[in-house]
Amino acid sequence: MPPEPLMLDLRPHLRPGDGVWWSQAGAEATPLVDALLDQVGDLGPVRAFCGLTFNPRLRDLPPQLTLTSYGAMGELRAASAAGRLEIVPAHYSVLPRLFAEGRLPGDVGLVQVAPPGPDGRCSLGIGVDYAGDAVRYSRTLIAEINHRMPAVAGADTVALGDFAAVVETDRALPEAPDQGPNAVDRAIAAHVAGLVRDGDTVQIGVGALPSAILDGLAGHRDLGVHSGMVSDGVARLVEAGVVTGAHKEIDPGVVVAGAALGSGGLYARLPEMPVRFRPASYTHAPAVLARLSRLVAINSALEVDLTGQTGAEVARGRCLGGVGGQADFSGAAARTGACSIIALRSTAGGASTVVPALRGPVTTARADVDVVVTEHGVAWLRACPLSERGTRLAAIAAPEHRDALLAALR
Repeated sequence: MPPEPLMLDLRPHLRPGDGVWWSQAGAEATPLVDALLDQVGDLGPVRAFCGLTFNPRLRDLPPQLTLTSYGAMGELRAASAAGRLEIVPAHYSVLPRLFAEGRLPGDVGLVQVAPPGPDGRCSLGIGVDYAGDAVRYSRTLIAEINHRMPAVAGADTVALGDFAAVVETDRALPEAPDQGPNAVDRAIAAHVAGLVRDGDTVQIGVGALPSAILDGLAGHRDLGVHSGMVSDGVARLVEAGVVTGAHKEIDPGVVVAGAALGSGGLYARLPEMPVRFRPASYTHAPAVLARLSRLVAINSALEVDLTGQTGAEVARGRCLGGVGGQADFSGAAARTGACSIIALRSTAGGASTVVPALRGPVTTARADVDVVVTEHGVAWLRACPLSERGTRLAAIAAPEHRDALLAALR
């Protein structure tokens, strides 16, 4: 058994005014983040950056901590609602550059890693994504060595001696198992499945709707995956022989992603699967995505307006998401790939998600949206003039909202 985690004094490693970042989602170094929250009052003002977090302590931030993110995901939504979260509206592909230029907090990195291998290096495991780039530009690295973090093949590694301090843990990784899809999700999934061809390379997110879409692809053959995250749904398709990557122009035979988020069973199986975790500077890079000529980007949104613009950041005046990688993948799929799909439920809280005009910022431009899908059908927008787009989109809105949308068009 590994030793109990040690109480870590951060004072030797942080200076007043320093910028701190930490890994996100299943790879978040929660004990180190908690130590920072406990000690920040004695450390002086600290700037911090993180992505998706499940740590409830980040709902109510200490006054000495200024937190920045690329969106309001998970527990950061509460901090955003309280006016305590600074959001940088950046494409995910730009995050590596922002760390390199020192424009994001990056003096000290808090990472969760697997135990060192025979070569003395620690794998970033299931959470490479922006951490794989940020570690290159950090003055100081502090590690949580978690004995349950899998050392996934192909993941970036850090030499044990490069860490200024370490703590050891033996804790389960945060899980986000598949949510059961409902009839609406399955209807959307059936429409999306008809747009994907055998041999295509798919990008898709995590959640109930993406899970339903992945299950809806079970009848396809030789699909590839190049995405920001992999989930249990991707693993099921790999194990069923649906995802083989046989026709990928780059990384053939391999699922490429930045991170994994799913069940404990997924994390346990990853070391034996043909999955390679790569940093954001690869997974989201325009030059890399342009080489995938059969890329199908499947993304969602909070709203779509009658010209095809999508909003995935703000709903009803609240920040509920971020730019993330949607524009990176949608743009690549629309310009040099096979198809850019926006899939969403036709209503949210009784309100139509197809709207006359977005009530928040434009996340993905209408020129980068080929198809919009709801449970009511498919609206093809590629090469569709503006004079026809509104009619096509109103036709796939919830029936009770169509008349109002058509009236708005007139």
